[in-house]
Amino acid sequence: MSEKITAENLLNSFVETIAEKNKSVSFFEEEKSSSVSSQMKRLFGRQKPVHHLLGGGKSADVLLWRNKKISASVICGSTAVWVLFEWLNYHFLTLVCLALVLGMLAQFLWTNGSGLFNRSQSKVPRLVLPEDVFVNIATAVSAEVNRGLGFLQDVACGGNLKQFLIIVVSLWAVAIIGSWCNFLTVIYIGFVAAHTLPVLYEKHEDQVDNFVYMVFDQFKNHYQKLDAGVLSKIPRGKFKGKKHE
Repeated sequence: MSEKITAENLLNSFVETIAEKNKSVSFFEEEKSSSVSSQMKRLFGRQKPVHHLLGGGKSADVLLWRNKKISASVICGSTAVWVLFEWLNYHFLTLVCLALVLGMLAQFLWTNGSGLFNRSQSKVPRLVLPEDVFVNIATAVSAEVNRGLGFLQDVACGGNLKQFLIIVVSLWAVAIIGSWCNFLTVIYIGFVAAHTLPVLYEKHEDQVDNFVYMVFDQFKNHYQKLDAGVLSKIPRGKFKGKKHE
């Protein structure tokens, strides 16, 4: 009798351990599938962190406020420049001339002030801007402009009607915003947005991703209705290209 009970107990314990292992495996599979689905629901299907997408260098640290003093000083400096040109109606040439006058006045006092205090005349440090700075700026700007033009040409010639309409509407919205304010204000708004939107997105990326995908689903439904009701009924010509041997 004791042998029977022992065998039954061993069998039951073996079955229970197998069931627990199956449950644990299914639990981990569910977690894995949920993590994969959460990764697939990231904005534009991204799988890398925001810091890596922004370059991962010092510029990304400034945009994501890794060093709050530097980021705050950049925002304050750009705001001061915008206030000077937009609110106080200063002109660029006026500010340049005033800065040169102040610099020459400081150098004049530096050079001639030593004689008043019976000190040996000290050499004024020379301000020389390196040529590599201007070359790097011109190279970076030209590369970004060429990449933007190439992207617009690819959209125009790619045949993707949805992407083409999105770009056209975006450019139309930027044109309307540009009619409300001048070019400097548009640059300032873009500069402030570049230093605020990435850090806000990094802190609330789950909520933003869910909201954006919900809006995309609504646009997709409206586009499907438009395609079924109007776009699909537009007759399309058949073009046959000539074959060149």
